[in-house]
Amino acid sequence: MRPSPLLAFVPNGPRPGVGREQADIGALVHRLEAAQWRSPEEIAARQFEALAKLAGHMGRESPLFRRQLDAAGLAPHDLGTQEGLHAFPPIRRRDLQGPPKDVFCATVPDACGEIVHASSSGSTGEPVRLRRTALDQLLFRAMTIRFHLWHGIGTGLSFCQSRAGVDEVVSARKWGGTAGMFWPTGPMLAMPNQLAITEQARLIEGFQPDILLIYPSNIVALARHYEANGKAPFTVRQIRTTSETLPDPDRALVERMWGCAPVDVYSSTEVGYIAMQCPQSGLYHVMAETLIVEVIDDAGRPCREGEVGRIVVTDLNNHATPLIRYAIGDHAEVGPPCPCGRGLPTLRRILGRERNLVTMPDGSRHWPLTGRSRYRDVAPVLQHQMLQRERDRIEVRLVIERPLTDGEEAALRAIMQQALGHPFALDFEYYEHRLPMAPNGKFEEFVNLIDG
Repeated sequence: MRPSPLLAFVPNGPRPGVGREQADIGALVHRLEAAQWRSPEEIAARQFEALAKLAGHMGRESPLFRRQLDAAGLAPHDLGTQEGLHAFPPIRRRDLQGPPKDVFCATVPDACGEIVHASSSGSTGEPVRLRRTALDQLLFRAMTIRFHLWHGIGTGLSFCQSRAGVDEVVSARKWGGTAGMFWPTGPMLAMPNQLAITEQARLIEGFQPDILLIYPSNIVALARHYEANGKAPFTVRQIRTTSETLPDPDRALVERMWGCAPVDVYSSTEVGYIAMQCPQSGLYHVMAETLIVEVIDDAGRPCREGEVGRIVVTDLNNHATPLIRYAIGDHAEVGPPCPCGRGLPTLRRILGRERNLVTMPDGSRHWPLTGRSRYRDVAPVLQHQMLQRERDRIEVRLVIERPLTDGEEAALRAIMQQALGHPFALDFEYYEHRLPMAPNGKFEEFVNLIDG
């Protein structure tokens, strides 16, 4: 397969006029370009070779990791095999909340560079502080360039982003950031994703971006806004989504509204890029050069293709924090080998977190079907969210175009109960404009608060 034309802008190591950081990132990018085409067997062999070395370091430097090894009756070198890794108990968020001297490595190899401090958003109610190294940061930026190489559509393009962490509307003549280090870019506009949808629509319409980076809940809200007003949406050449799950009905809605399928990336604060959509198949390729991503069932067994399970992630490059079989809290469906020819493993779907499961009256839990694709057939629903606090009762939060009639509310209730598979008591609560987001700026359509 021919490489992206953008690769010509990325230096493969030092050259005249190229800064040290740019050269280092460029060299990593070219290594990743070659590595993605290795066979699955070679990729796995390299992963476990790297893990055995990392485990030796962690065993010497992190008391938490050493205890986990001892509890499992393992030596560091045992993690150099798949069987040994599966025998290692997953590290939980709660484990990382212990005293820093107990969790973090006392020293890191000189080649990793300086220590960088970070923290997760705490959307699970368990915020986590982390340490990583300058090498981790370089790899993250190299993966950012990989995403552009896979999905880039040219140079000199305008870029708009709506996301958390942006405090005010900001514009610039160039993108800046990692991409701006390597090729010419056009203007950039950034806005807080908490802005009213009408204001976001106004800003994006005025800017007319080539590329839009946005959370799934926001792009769906924008689609509903244009549908409700019978107005043609702004034009855009590419929509990139991140930070939230992107269900198939939402993906179809976005593609129908803008004429382009959204490109999604799966990442986390703790380990960076986890998986990116393949530019050919749409499957999510795991970033296996830097991570081992396992999908396991409730008994801890590896899931097979087509099965859904919990994700545990091993960061092969973080020498400061023991993110070995880290239980990140997400669920996914295992994918097949990709027809594109890359040897990187795949996920078919990213499904969300444990708290996004519905609890049935008998105590069983599963991924909820809510009937969401049929809501607008019976009622003018713009946004919805379900919060479950009891086994037989669910709070339904709605943003609507106008007050519902009794008949519309009854029809909506029937659709929800049928889809959920039980006649839950549904308490409707109505909101103006849009529903509140979590403190981290993200939005979840179903939240189970029974254990919260």
